[in-house]
Amino acid sequence: MGVSKGAEWGWTSGTTLGLLGAAVVVLLLWGLWELRVRDPLVDLRTTARPQVLLTNVASVLVGFAMYAQSLVVMQILQLPEATGYGLGQSMLTAGLWLAPSGLMMMAVSGLGARLSAARGPRTSLFAGALVIAVGYGSAFALMGAPWGLMVAGSVGSIGVGLAYGAMPALIMGAVPQRETASANSFNTLMRSIGTSVSAAVVGVILSQMTVTVGGHVLPSESGFRTALLVGCGVALVAALVTLALPRRAA
Repeated sequence: MGVSKGAEWGWTSGTTLGLLGAAVVVLLLWGLWELRVRDPLVDLRTTARPQVLLTNVASVLVGFAMYAQSLVVMQILQLPEATGYGLGQSMLTAGLWLAPSGLMMMAVSGLGARLSAARGPRTSLFAGALVIAVGYGSAFALMGAPWGLMVAGSVGSIGVGLAYGAMPALIMGAVPQRETASANSFNTLMRSIGTSVSAAVVGVILSQMTVTVGGHVLPSESGFRTALLVGCGVALVAALVTLALPRRAA
């Protein structure tokens, strides 16, 4: 709540700081409890293993990169053309322009499975993170036309499909069979943390870099470009984290 609502409530407000502080306290207490009980809901000793820990870190970063692009692209498509960079699409039309992105994510699942079988899920995760970064670069260069954002979104979705398909394989290859459900659920939570932080960071960028058009305060073109650069950088960091995974996972 503190992360997702911080931009709205104010990052220095008592509610935001109180929730973030309470989250830290609850997390520490939960961790102590999980380390002491006989059958923990989440075995934190297992999650501390290098392959599991680094996969979860990469999951946070990939979740961030995935969500940041969707936040930026949809807004650019729908902003009025009077801004000079908005494309003036209706909500329905914008959704149709981005529909191929979802289709590409499904279409690449088979390719990701074959790549993981041949070269290991570590390779698939690394390739996925790099492809996401390429998608951001494409959006940065092609944001002046709906078809350009459709291409960029599709490229990014290919990367997300490769990366998301590799994460469960990496987790299951590093934990005992009896802990696969718990470990994968924890990994899903890490992705959600990434998307929540992404929404907060992109929200701060776009709220601070604005222009006034027709009496309305809107995110500026430089704000959108900055958000794209941040997403690209995060995707590249995810690729670097993947390189640190133990090679036996490859």
